[in-house]
Amino acid sequence: MHVIPTEIQDVLIIQPKLHGDQRGFFLEAFQAERYAAAGVKCAFVQDNLSRSVRDVLRGLHLQNPRSQGKLVTVLRGEILDVAVDVRVGSPTFGRHVTALLTEENRRQLWVPRGFAHGFLVLSESADFFYKCDEFYSPENETVIAWNDPEIGIKWGIRAPTLSTRDAAGARLRDIAAALPKYGSV
Repeated sequence: MHVIPTEIQDVLIIQPKLHGDQRGFFLEAFQAERYAAAGVKCAFVQDNLSRSVRDVLRGLHLQNPRSQGKLVTVLRGEILDVAVDVRVGSPTFGRHVTALLTEENRRQLWVPRGFAHGFLVLSESADFFYKCDEFYSPENETVIAWNDPEIGIKWGIRAPTLSTRDAAGARLRDIAAALPKYGSV
C-alpha cells in the first residue's frame, strides 16, 4: 500500500496495492498492522455502507463527544470526499482536504477523530463504504453547512440534493461550543 500525505497532518489518502489479471483483482481493504504503521491506529467497531445517486451531498457530519475516525472508500462509482478540521485550537482549524475516490483508483481516505466529513456523488450512483472507530451516536451528531463560506469547499455544484438535516447545517463559527478541542480527541 502507498500512503499519500495531505495538507493536514493525520488526514491520509491510502492507495491499497492492487493485484489483478484477466480473472479480476484482489486487494487488502484493511490490514491492522500495516494501517497502524501508516498512522491509522484504532480498533474499528462499526462498518457502514451507503448508496447515493448523482449530485447527492451528504455532510458535513461530526460527532462530539464520541468522535469517530473513519476509513472511507468507494466500492462502485465516484465521489468527491471531504474532511474538515473542526478541532478548536488546531493550527489547521477550518481547513479541509478533498480526495477523489473512485472504483477505478480504489483510494481510501482516513478521516481522523475531530474532523467533519462529507461527500458528493459524481457518478450516476455510488456505493460508499466506511469503517468507524466509534459507534454512531445520533444524539452527539452535529451538521455543518456544506457551503459554509469560511470553510470554502469547492464542490463544483450549486444545488446538490440534500437531506432536510443537511440542508439545515450550521456555520462553523456558530457552533464552537459543540466542537471538539484540539488534543482532546
